Amino acid sequence: MAILSDSDKSEKTLPIVAIREGVIFPHTEVVLTFGRPKSIAGVEAASKSGRLICFVTQKNPRINDPGKSDLYEVGTLANIDRVLRTNGELHALVKGIARVRLESIESEKPYMVGKVSEIPEIVEDSNEVKALCKHLTSNFKKAVNIGKSVDFMIFMRLMSGVDAAELADQIAYALDLRTSQKQELLETPEVRKRLEKIATYLSSEIKVLDLERTIASKTKKRFDKSVREAMLRERKRTIEKELGEAEETDEIKELQMRIKKAKMPKIAAEKAKKELKRLSRMPPQHPEVGYIRTFLDWLTEMPWSTSTPNKTTIARAAKILDEDHYGLKKVKERVVEYLAVMKLKEKNQKGKKSKTSKKKKIEETGGPTILCFVGPPGVGKTSIGKSIARALGRKFVRMSLGGIRDEAEIRGHRRTYVGAMPGRIIQGVKNSGTNNPVFMLDEIDKVGKDFRGDPSAALLEALDPEQNHEFSDHYLEVPFDLSKVMFITTGNILDTVPPALRDRMEVIRFPGYTEEEKFHIAKGFLWAKQLRFNGLTMKVVKLADPALHHIIRRYTREAGVRELERSLATVCRKLARKIAEKKKVKKTITKTDVHKFLGPARFTETLAEKKDEVGIATGLAYTQAGGDILFIEVALMPGKGKLLLTGKLGEVMKESGKAALS
Repeated sequence: MAILSDSDKSEKTLPIVAIREGVIFPHTEVVLTFGRPKSIAGVEAASKSGRLICFVTQKNPRINDPGKSDLYEVGTLANIDRVLRTNGELHALVKGIARVRLESIESEKPYMVGKVSEIPEIVEDSNEVKALCKHLTSNFKKAVNIGKSVDFMIFMRLMSGVDAAELADQIAYALDLRTSQKQELLETPEVRKRLEKIATYLSSEIKVLDLERTIASKTKKRFDKSVREAMLRERKRTIEKELGEAEETDEIKELQMRIKKAKMPKIAAEKAKKELKRLSRMPPQHPEVGYIRTFLDWLTEMPWSTSTPNKTTIARAAKILDEDHYGLKKVKERVVEYLAVMKLKEKNQKGKKSKTSKKKKIEETGGPTILCFVGPPGVGKTSIGKSIARALGRKFVRMSLGGIRDEAEIRGHRRTYVGAMPGRIIQGVKNSGTNNPVFMLDEIDKVGKDFRGDPSAALLEALDPEQNHEFSDHYLEVPFDLSKVMFITTGNILDTVPPALRDRMEVIRFPGYTEEEKFHIAKGFLWAKQLRFNGLTMKVVKLADPALHHIIRRYTREAGVRELERSLATVCRKLARKIAEKKKVKKTITKTDVHKFLGPARFTETLAEKKDEVGIATGLAYTQAGGDILFIEVALMPGKGKLLLTGKLGEVMKESGKAALS
């Protein structure tokens, strides 16, 4: 090893200038700009006397007036070559000479002056160093070739051959490194170690440059390709226009095939072809292209001619309805009648060979009657809709009308609006994929209305068997045949349904279940369902009939069976907990066990008096939960003999009391 400087321990007193960011290396030339008063004063003083100066990098670039503790210990001894002052700033051409260590700060005003000692460079004359120099030169040339910006004169000097120390410092200065990394290289006096570190940093930078070049190349190719395609399309359009024989693109051809396969009515097909013609003439960047494509998608995906075949027999339909629901005799009869009529119409249509006149066809387009199920909550109005669909072998669509206030929810929005869509009826039919689903409109009595229109008025056309063969949706703008759809509506009361809408429907009332019906429903459906939901089986536990009757009489008072199902669920959960805790569980739950699971009875039974008593009359009351007995008591009061009625009685009851007295 050789030591370059013999005066490595000699100290010099020089102006010290702090640099906010970056590092100046020996053997490099750089133009620096100074703005702080201390820095300007130090550079001017150095340029007047001896031109030697020491540059030291700050640890924190935000500090405006750094002291010795704010500076790195190792800096660079440099020579001021030229100085130029402009607009309160000083520009200086600086040449790095050697590495120095900052020993102390002698003074800080008007500029920093300190003692520095030169750090000798340790050069190792070995084959490894020579190999590293060749490797660095080759890699640096590669980096410049793939886009690294370097001063041409410096590049030519390095390529012509310099010593190892200068090569390391020049490349270190040219690399895109953080200030801390460059400072680390400055503080490494061993040239071999410095070359090894620089080789690692340079390889990493080459990878980044290569990746940047690849990305830029791909982006340019993509951009050039899109520009070229746009230009060619425009040329193609011009040529086709001149020749008058425009050739459709693949997308246009695909849409044409879809329109053909959809088997639309004549009006809808003409509308679709007209919009397709508009689309083919528009440039791809036209704002309306997306709207027309979406519209054509809706038109082609609607089930204009796709129907679910009616393969279900009347006997099988009746069997399915009986399996799913107990009671509801009138509803089941109506569904079976509907199926019988449908079968007869199909048979008659197959047997007809003569052409039917247009007028007669219009007369026969009336669809099936719209059924309206009205009754208290929990009696099975919604669930029977699914059973009807299963019995008829059709798709089931359910739409809840509760809380709908916008007429566009039913009829859709005009295509002129952004984000326009068809109404919920057309959406439901499209999603079902068939033009004859069972369509349930739930909670028809809870439709609202506001400034956006009255949804119940929009339902008038859809739910009229005489009109719905040409149902017009605002989005589609072409009539769609809803006459094959079996509409079923449900509601709790009919008072809130407009008379015009009520007149279009066949009302089937669902009475509250009797105790016997509740018993059969719970035994045949609900108990098994709750056992399954709670991880139990019929083999583990059974519910005795008296216990079930007791739950119905003393723990529920409702028209439907929802509260009854909740009570059975409570029993199952408590049983499941006992089994999970490995406690003994009785195989059969008796009447005496019920209060352990459900607590004290919530309702008491009212019995009629065995003998007639003076002053008490027995009356009957009708509620949604069934019938009940009332005791009407008359008390003789002193006074003028006027009739006094107590309690919260309606006007009719008061009149009845007065009529009875008269």
